[in-house]
Amino acid sequence: MRIRLFRAVLCVVAAVAGQAAPVLAAPQPDGVDPRIVKLLEQVSEPRMLQTLTALQAFVTRNTLSSTDQPTRGIGAARQWILDEMTKASPRLHVSFDAYQIPAQGRITREVDIRNVMAVLPGRTARRLYVSAHYDSLALPRRNEPTGAGTSGARGAAPPAQAPRPETPPAGAAGAPPANLDGPAPGVNDDGSGTAAVMELARIFAQSGIEFDATLVFIALAGEEQGLIGAKLHAQKAAAEKTRIDAVLNNDMIGNAAGGSGVVDGERVRVFSEGPEDSPSRQVARYVARVGPRYVPSQRIVLVARHDRFGRGGDHTAFNQNGFAGVRITEANEHYGRQHTTDDTLDGVSSAYLMKNTRMNAAVLASLALAPAAPTTVDDRGRSHAGARTLRLRCESAVGRLFRGGRLPGLLARGVDAGLAARRERRRRDAVRHAGRVD
Repeated sequence: MRIRLFRAVLCVVAAVAGQAAPVLAAPQPDGVDPRIVKLLEQVSEPRMLQTLTALQAFVTRNTLSSTDQPTRGIGAARQWILDEMTKASPRLHVSFDAYQIPAQGRITREVDIRNVMAVLPGRTARRLYVSAHYDSLALPRRNEPTGAGTSGARGAAPPAQAPRPETPPAGAAGAPPANLDGPAPGVNDDGSGTAAVMELARIFAQSGIEFDATLVFIALAGEEQGLIGAKLHAQKAAAEKTRIDAVLNNDMIGNAAGGSGVVDGERVRVFSEGPEDSPSRQVARYVARVGPRYVPSQRIVLVARHDRFGRGGDHTAFNQNGFAGVRITEANEHYGRQHTTDDTLDGVSSAYLMKNTRMNAAVLASLALAPAAPTTVDDRGRSHAGARTLRLRCESAVGRLFRGGRLPGLLARGVDAGLAARRERRRRDAVRHAGRVD
């Protein structure tokens, strides 16, 4: 009797619990935010391909190319990028970040540099950046007249050729002159990063999520002439004491096939400046921790250098002004396509580009949804960020002295002064000693 009664009670309890129990969503892996998962699902591979096709159609985006043509040159390209990001969402504050640059270095004439910036306001003023450069460059191959070698400008597959070393940067010793208005498709370098920035601006603005951090999606200009757009923007941010917690700089993230023929669509490199406890290294480790959590098929390779040997990227300009930043770039570079007319759409893997864009989205959203990091101070009460900025400025000043040839002279004069002071001390000691003996 008791057993029957107990079974009846169990049945009633089960029935009541079944009616009251809510419908549960599918379980998520530990540490995964369903809002971020939904955000990543909005990344559109076809849309990014359309963006790359449009960027290639401007023929060139050279910083020194024409600005008065409606469908060709950097002027038309930057206006199109601004218009596209403006259309993405009314939540985005889109504008040109413009600077007038006189002739200097690789800039052979006065030029109007315009970064294209889209800001998504958050609950706080602290900023997180995702960046790329939209300018392009194509140099003629050695022993080739300027303007030649444009077979790949329309997207046709380049002719078979032996691997060749990377073309030196514009303005470098031994580099042939660039045809400033000639074809420079720049689809991978850095149309791929630009497409990622534009897509991220769209999906974040349309997500409806209110982020703690203010997000900045910026397409930089003048990178190929010496990181000019990034330097000017970073210098202004430092002067205005803008808080920038991290910069994710994407430069060449769409090519999975290296020049050796090896295809690697499952890894991406993240470069960061030292030392090991630097804010940039911490950002890189965060990328390696969070990225694969949301994009398991992508492996993050951490490289303990500010960039490749002898190379640079826009994140360096932010680093030099005291801001944490990393470079995200493909695992296998194809040097035969860099800075040439062969950098066309057929050299980009849209699936690889989409994975890298989703990884960026996961990291950016995780950082933006989290509260700000606490401010830590040293034994003098200074913030570590302030102390690091001071160190960077000192290193920069010493570097200028070395480059100007002044440091050896200053050191020599310092040594001479030190020796003279020691001789004077010895003379005085000898006089005092003599006085005591007498």
